[in-house]
Amino acid sequence: MLVVWLLLSVGLAHVALGSTVHLRRANDRNGRCIYSFAIPSPNEASCPELGQATSAIRELQRESNRQHLELESAKARLSLLENLVTQLHVALGAGGSPTSTAELERELDRLRMERSQQESQISRLEAAYSTLGQEKSFLEEEKRRLEEEKAELGRRLESRTQEIARLRASQRHQVSEAPAQDSQQVSKWDLESFDYQELKSELTEERLPSHSATGDTATGCGELVWVAEPVTFCRAETIAGKYGVWMKDPEPVPPYTRETTWRVDAIGTDIRQVFEYDNDDQFMKGYPSKVHILPQSMESTGSIIYRGSLYFQQHKSRTVAKYNLKTEMITVQKDIPSAGYHGQFPYSWGGYTDIDLAVDEMGLWVMYSTDKAKGAIVLSRLDPETLEVEQTWETNIRKQAVANSFMICGTLYTISSYSAPDATVNFAYHTATSTSEPLSIRFKNCYGYSSMVDYSPTERKLFAWDNFNMVTYDITLHDMRSLRAEGGHTTLIAN
Repeated sequence: MLVVWLLLSVGLAHVALGSTVHLRRANDRNGRCIYSFAIPSPNEASCPELGQATSAIRELQRESNRQHLELESAKARLSLLENLVTQLHVALGAGGSPTSTAELERELDRLRMERSQQESQISRLEAAYSTLGQEKSFLEEEKRRLEEEKAELGRRLESRTQEIARLRASQRHQVSEAPAQDSQQVSKWDLESFDYQELKSELTEERLPSHSATGDTATGCGELVWVAEPVTFCRAETIAGKYGVWMKDPEPVPPYTRETTWRVDAIGTDIRQVFEYDNDDQFMKGYPSKVHILPQSMESTGSIIYRGSLYFQQHKSRTVAKYNLKTEMITVQKDIPSAGYHGQFPYSWGGYTDIDLAVDEMGLWVMYSTDKAKGAIVLSRLDPETLEVEQTWETNIRKQAVANSFMICGTLYTISSYSAPDATVNFAYHTATSTSEPLSIRFKNCYGYSSMVDYSPTERKLFAWDNFNMVTYDITLHDMRSLRAEGGHTTLIAN
């Protein structure tokens, strides 16, 4: 039957394809009869070579692999979609619970808020990092400058040691033989000489006779004769507070009082923050009631508060500005004529203290120097409303040879050292007579780096900033005219 079917199939193929169909019959190795026939391809003229077939197979394999990867990717996406659908069903429940939906929305809002807070925190940290980088650059520059100054001072000290010894020997005999002479005789020394300023720390003051009256009874003014031990109020918390200035207004205007205190941390290249405290308790606890942001950066520690305004030197300029604390606006700006600035004529401790403002019983003052004065302190009284210079005095005290200065009753006083624990108030310049005199009033640098010393005429104290610490000094003033009328005198004795 099978043979008949094969023969019939071959016959039909022969009819359909013509004579191109070939039938062959033969026994295989086992002796069975095998029928086979060949039919030509309707598309290919000849069979492909082995290499072409291999390439086709590889192409089919690559196509199969690509389709397999696409299938796996589709499966993964489908699985993720199924998981999301499952979670949605679990969250919403069979009937779509509104409570569950609200909880999900609240959770989403919470996550968004946390993300916003984290982004804000990252921004603050980046800003803090940038500020620390600026402060590091400033401190490195300050360190380099101080090292250069130290080396220069060492060279000068070594070269002048013999000259100081010679001056001490030549003057000891003269001063010891005339103890009752007026101190004006001592002023015959060349006060412009830096050698004498080196010698000033060797002098001590003979104590004045006791006197019950302190100062002029009419104005409360007098000459400085004694400075007490420092009293520490509080300490700065950050590196920005190594140098600084703190102050009260001797003539406050509402809403401020004599208890209101202001503070500025002076480390940094962009000093704008002024902290305001309602009273001493807030100040000591470090709780400011307000923080002023100045529209212009200030320079160093020479600022002062007077009649409701902050007076300060603008950064890298000889311009003094008046900032109204109530309106928070700069109302006046004025250049100090020919004043050196940004390191031309600073105090001995540096810190760009070229221009220093002060207030006393006589008004508003500014201490600075010029090229014409060759580094000597120039003292000008300013109109507090317009900042116009009313009167100027050129002293014979080298600004870079003293650590700081302050005004009391129209007299300029200077301090010998910013770091020595046994420093002295070593010079006085009287604007009333345009004369100067050497002094030796003990001044203790308790913490080893006094960057600011100012006088408060209402509290009769010195305010100072000593190496992160805010301190005050009680002082004693005497009416020197009444002492001289009664035979009192001041004598300077060389050690």
